[in-house]
Amino acid sequence: MNRADEDEYRQFVVARLEALRRTAYLLCRDWHTADDLVSITIGKLYRHWRRVRAADNVDAYVRGVLTNAWLDERRRPWRREQATYEVPDQVDLALPQTALVDRQALLELLGELPPRRRAVIVLRFYCDLSVEETAEALGISAGTVKSQAARGLEMLRVLATNASGRSVEEWA
Repeated sequence: MNRADEDEYRQFVVARLEALRRTAYLLCRDWHTADDLVSITIGKLYRHWRRVRAADNVDAYVRGVLTNAWLDERRRPWRREQATYEVPDQVDLALPQTALVDRQALLELLGELPPRRRAVIVLRFYCDLSVEETAEALGISAGTVKSQAARGLEMLRVLATNASGRSVEEWA
C-alpha cells in the first residue's frame, strides 16, 4: 500500500471507528467482543483497501465485513474465551435512571433474537440501511431481509410485552 492509500485508509478508520464499535456492540452485546470484531474488520479493510475504496458504497461494504465477522465468530464459539464473571459497565449519570433501565432491557431483548435476525434488525433500524443495502451487506435476498425484520420486530414486541407488561411503543 502506498503512502496516499495508507493516509486515506487511516482517515476513513478514524472517522468511523466509534460508529463501527457501537454497531458491533449491538450485534454481540459485549464491548470486548465488539472491540475484537472491529479489529478484525479494520485488519481486513487494510489488506483489501484498494477493493474496499472501489466499492459503490464504502460504508455499506464495511458494515457487511463487520456483520460477517460477527456471524463468523458466532459460528465458531470455541474460538472465543469464556468470561468467568462480568464487569458491569460504568453508569452514565447524565441519563435518567429509567432511560438506563429501558435501554438495558431493550438490549437484553435484542440479545434474545437469533443471530441473523438480530443482524437484520441492527442494520435496518440502528444503521438505518435500506432493505436492499441490508440484503447486500448480509448476502441475502431483499425478501429475506423483509421477512426477518418483520419476524424480529414481532418477536421483540412479544418479548417486551411478556417481560414487562408494557408494549414496545411505550418504551420509545
